[in-house]
Amino acid sequence: MSSISDALPVSEHVARRGWLRRRLTRDGLSTLVFLLPLLVVFGLFAWFPILRALVMSVQETNLVSTPTFVGLDNFATVIADPQFRMAVVNTAWFAFLALVVGFPIPIILAVLMSEVRRGRGIYSALAYLPVVVPPVVSVLLWRFFFDASNNGVFNSILRAVGLGPLPWLQSAATAMPSIVIEATWANAGATVIIYLAALVSVPPELYDAADVDGASVWQKIRNITLPSIRNVLFLTLILQLIATAQLFTEPLLFTGGGPNNSTLTVLLLIFRYAFQNSLGGDYGLAAALSLMLAAFLAVFTAGYYRLTRSWSTSS
Repeated sequence: MSSISDALPVSEHVARRGWLRRRLTRDGLSTLVFLLPLLVVFGLFAWFPILRALVMSVQETNLVSTPTFVGLDNFATVIADPQFRMAVVNTAWFAFLALVVGFPIPIILAVLMSEVRRGRGIYSALAYLPVVVPPVVSVLLWRFFFDASNNGVFNSILRAVGLGPLPWLQSAATAMPSIVIEATWANAGATVIIYLAALVSVPPELYDAADVDGASVWQKIRNITLPSIRNVLFLTLILQLIATAQLFTEPLLFTGGGPNNSTLTVLLLIFRYAFQNSLGGDYGLAAALSLMLAAFLAVFTAGYYRLTRSWSTSS
């Protein structure tokens, strides 16, 4: 069966081609001119490093000597490295602790702040303030809090109630939970603001009807608040999981991966491969592990969205 375009008169074909040509030469060209600087900058600082990492992952190179092609040996070396398995376990442990501690706290704070009638802006600013503090400053501040001596801030509080002192960052058992506490404090504020914006869209009539039915606070949160911001919850959850897989600043500045590699993460191991191995580092191993992490996050994110798609669209 012939298409609709085949049934059009020749004059209409000519007119349509003329309109398309004018569109491309006028609007399309001007759009391309405006987009070109952005495309160049994005390609230079985003796509080129990715392509460069792909090339380096199959090379033995320190960016000084002539690179040597080694194929997939870098990936095999990384997988066989005992520190790799330790870094994966530590990163998963941090992700679990951050999910248990750091995910519900912003929701609770946002719900409480949404119920405040006066001074909500002040509370929002106070909640977001830790995000404004530079990460290095935040870590240095919390290192003072985590001082393992009796005069440390947290140990002084524990001593006042007859507990402690705790080694905090000096013990393999408490180092990672300590980092989770600081990371939650530093990053929860941005998520609180997102939840507050989402709660504004919840119709207040639903809460009024729940009050008439005599619903408790927990029933309103479970049956109204959480279902209404379900899509936002799914989005922030995947963003938090991706962020936890890229933990780097806190273990580097707090413990350097210690004690006994108990806080060594995948990104910190990439840093060690690149800058702390031999003279000039082994950038091939670092690039290989970086690609492995990127591939895992891509597959995990795709699977997560496929799994939660039906939940987020269901009523």
